Amino acid sequence: MALEVVLITGMSGSGKSVALHALEDAGYYCVDNLPPELLGPLTQLEPGRYGHKVAVAMDARSPKGLPLLPEQLTALKARGAVVHSIFLDASTGTLVRRFSETRRRHPLSRQDTDGARLALVQTIEDERELLAPLRESAHVIDTSNLRSAQLQSYVKSLISVPPGQMTLVFQSFGFKHGLPVDADYVFDVRMLPNPYYEQELRPLTGMDQPVMDYLRQSPDVQRMQAHIIQFLDHWLDMLNQNHRSYVTVAIGCTGGQHRSVYLVEQLANHYLGQWTTLRRHREMDQRRH
Repeated sequence: MALEVVLITGMSGSGKSVALHALEDAGYYCVDNLPPELLGPLTQLEPGRYGHKVAVAMDARSPKGLPLLPEQLTALKARGAVVHSIFLDASTGTLVRRFSETRRRHPLSRQDTDGARLALVQTIEDERELLAPLRESAHVIDTSNLRSAQLQSYVKSLISVPPGQMTLVFQSFGFKHGLPVDADYVFDVRMLPNPYYEQELRPLTGMDQPVMDYLRQSPDVQRMQAHIIQFLDHWLDMLNQNHRSYVTVAIGCTGGQHRSVYLVEQLANHYLGQWTTLRRHREMDQRRH
């Protein structure tokens, strides 16, 4: 059985402990805050000690070792290991609020007092710059608007994807709740007919048949769907050839309930036979959890 390694990196305060907990529940041997220099030795231990599933969390507290990670991950893949690399991110405002609410100091902070908000913001931006190379080579999850249960569900769905093929992640969201920072492509569909203004459709979602029928009969909705497919068809093969593991396509409407949900479902179904696909509905998933 091939060794499976999940590497969790990301911003301090973005939810790495929550993600590790989800992986521990899924049967992974989990190590938090492992120095990057020890990733190779850990995975070379007798597999019987931890099984064939290992999850490791790393962050900016080991800055000198972080540049070693790409080479170590390449070496693991050369040994036949299945590697999932996940980067957790969140907006600077969200991270500031989380540190303020928990009264924790940022791991990279040099402040000895609770100190200034500006100092925390600068520390977060410094960390973001330090981790940028890791972010570019991983699948990014924006945790700004995610509950813990949502994040755990998203992580488990990612590790269930068969290795070796690029995965398309289609995500609906509401612009009024903020733009997702994990999207590779964002399509704004707020100009399309809105079922919210139809009294009988307002409480429903884009996965309910009456809403689907309403949107399907609109030429503009069909034209938008066709244009998105045309765009993706043009670039997906090239992205795959560029060794991209995941591509996140975000579809946004006003509230993230009707139009964006409908189009995510249609697009995910369209590509189901061509690519591995995942679908997320940020605002609806938040209500469910």
